[in-house]
Amino acid sequence: MTLLEIIFLITTVVFGVGGIFLGSFLRKKNAEAKIGSAEQEAKRIVDEAAKEAENSKKAAIVEAKEQILKDKNEMEREIKEQRFEITRQEHRLSSKEEVLEKKSEALDRKNEQLNEKLKEADDLKAEILEVLNKHLTELQKISGYTVEEAKAELLSRIEADVQHDAALKIIEIESRLKEEADQKARDIISLAIQRCASDHVSETTVSAVTLPSDEMKGRIIGREGRNIRAIEQLTGVDLIIDDTPETIAISCFDPVRREIARLTLEKLISDGRIHPTRIEDTVEKARKEVESSIKQAGERATFEIGIHAINPELVKLLGRLKYRTSYGQNVLIHSLEVAYIAGIIADELGVDSVIAKRAGLLHDIGKALTAEVEGSHVQLGVDIAKKYKENPEVIHAIEAHHNDVEPNTIIAVIVQAADAISAARPGARRENLENYIKRLQKLEEIANSFGGVEKSYAIQAGREVRIMVKPEVVNDEQMVLVARDIVKKIEESLEYPGQIKINVIRESRAVDYAK
Repeated sequence: MTLLEIIFLITTVVFGVGGIFLGSFLRKKNAEAKIGSAEQEAKRIVDEAAKEAENSKKAAIVEAKEQILKDKNEMEREIKEQRFEITRQEHRLSSKEEVLEKKSEALDRKNEQLNEKLKEADDLKAEILEVLNKHLTELQKISGYTVEEAKAELLSRIEADVQHDAALKIIEIESRLKEEADQKARDIISLAIQRCASDHVSETTVSAVTLPSDEMKGRIIGREGRNIRAIEQLTGVDLIIDDTPETIAISCFDPVRREIARLTLEKLISDGRIHPTRIEDTVEKARKEVESSIKQAGERATFEIGIHAINPELVKLLGRLKYRTSYGQNVLIHSLEVAYIAGIIADELGVDSVIAKRAGLLHDIGKALTAEVEGSHVQLGVDIAKKYKENPEVIHAIEAHHNDVEPNTIIAVIVQAADAISAARPGARRENLENYIKRLQKLEEIANSFGGVEKSYAIQAGREVRIMVKPEVVNDEQMVLVARDIVKKIEESLEYPGQIKINVIRESRAVDYAK
């Protein structure tokens, strides 16, 4: 490197360093100038803020003073109004006090006047008592009786006269009423009997079915007696096929069973197809027809009497009475008679005849269940009537018609009288038939009380009891024991003529359907 180049390099470095120092100096001067300008601006902003704060403070002070002045004026106004109201109330109280004082003075004056009048009345009373005592003393001297003795004597005489007159009057009234009541009762009862034109009843326990020919008897009996045995087992009756031409007798104490058997035979004879399966179907159809007939009988009975709004279940029970007898008297006919007679008596006495008829019609309704449910027909009838919410007077008449309770309504007494008239007329009842039917019912009850017995029927006028047992419960060996136990129970419980045959039947069936 040459000297010139070295000098040039040194010169360049010197100028570069000097430029750097000069730039730094110029930047420093520029920064100091800006800092001075910023300090002046900050001082100006602080001064302006101080001036604005002072102005806001003065404005707030002025506004607060104005609000305080406004509140002060409002409070002074309210205080003024309250003072005015207090002053007005004081004036009103002062006025009232004056009025009260005047009233108090007036009351004082009236009390004084009243006291004076009371004093005058006391003086007058004393004078009257003095005069009265003088008169009483003079009367006692004249009569020789004291006041108490005179009162007692007078009351005694009056009482004796009144008792004598009352006794005579009571005897006269009782005699006249007794004569009139006896005559009226005779007239009413005779009128009721005359207007009740029911037929005399003669129920039997045998029905007859007419055959088109004697050849039909053999078809009814069937091969080895299977047809007649099926009919007897399904209906619980005894078919009597004897030498009587073209006739089969149906014997059973239960009229419902007898009617089902009669309808079954008539349908089988009409159809011509007689075999066990056909017999089962026919018996079921006949049973439904009898149930329909029972319902119709109940509806017809209510229509004839003119009684409406009876519960449908009560109507059905009423229809069942068509197939119930009491001492040989048909219970439904008897109930209709009682209703007619009760209505007539009620009309004559001026009592509600509708209630009387209703009570008369339903008085023996319990007999519809006596064959199925334990208890007297009176209690059963009361329970049924209560269950179906019958009229309380009707319920009481049912309960009292056999004097189970004392009758306390005129309706109950009327039903009692009507029941006695219907039952007591000639030919109405037969005692022996009722006892006979009770014995047959008892036979069936005894048989049904043993376990494994499905159903039982008393037939042959009570000389035989046919018992069907459940094959899954009673086997062949146990059948002998069941029969023996039933025999012992019958011998211990019943009295009967001759002997009773116990026929136990065990039959197994398998039923299925092809679809």
